[in-house]
Amino acid sequence: MDGLDVSILGPAFIAGLLVLITHVPLGQEVLKRGIIFIDLAIAQIAGLGVIAASRLGFETHGWEVQIIAIGSALLGAWGLSLLEKHQAKIQEALIGVFFILAATGSILLLADNPHGGEQLKALLVGQILWLTWAQLMPLALITGLIALLWFLFQHNRRIVFYLVFAVAVTSSVQLVGVYLVFASLIIPALGSRGIRKSLIVGYGIGALGYGLGLILSSVLDLPSGAVIVWMIAIIALLPGFFIKYTTKGTLPFS
Repeated sequence: MDGLDVSILGPAFIAGLLVLITHVPLGQEVLKRGIIFIDLAIAQIAGLGVIAASRLGFETHGWEVQIIAIGSALLGAWGLSLLEKHQAKIQEALIGVFFILAATGSILLLADNPHGGEQLKALLVGQILWLTWAQLMPLALITGLIALLWFLFQHNRRIVFYLVFAVAVTSSVQLVGVYLVFASLIIPALGSRGIRKSLIVGYGIGALGYGLGLILSSVLDLPSGAVIVWMIAIIALLPGFFIKYTTKGTLPFS
């Protein structure tokens, strides 16, 4: 089929699967805690760290930038963990404040950069189609480490939640962008909510969304990140409609 290039779509699809491995269970935990916008906030804080590091003269994909990005996300996660402990009633509102401060901080840092608009767009939408196999290796290693920690602390995940969340979001946001990070965390979790074997269903929603989104965006020559977000959302609706019309249950979004 015209427009389909496995050498381009292959790394992009594997990147999506690696992101989903950590983001689907983390997204389900986020829903349980009722802190829906924490991923956007931490992703934006990590992005602010990347932009700040670039302004300091470090190479965009250098190890210094990665350290600063992860450090920023960990600092943000630590601050958000304190909110959960001391300001639980208004935690979600304060998370929104964190997000908007990080977002506008990024705009201010890029204000005098002639390529600032492109850099900000890349941070939000990502460049998933331009990923190479070599770029996936660090993500694969981090994914394995996070999965191991999540398994080891399965009976007391509160201890590692903010740590693994910050690292997972930081490692993925630079590859797939803020929008896909949010979509990968929240939409499969919503689509599988209230369904048996919800983790498997969540993975299926995400994998189908990435696969079909990449194919459609390639064939129709549309921005891949945006198409993938829409496909994940559309597919996430299917389990709810299936339950509603076959068992007279309720939509998982309800």
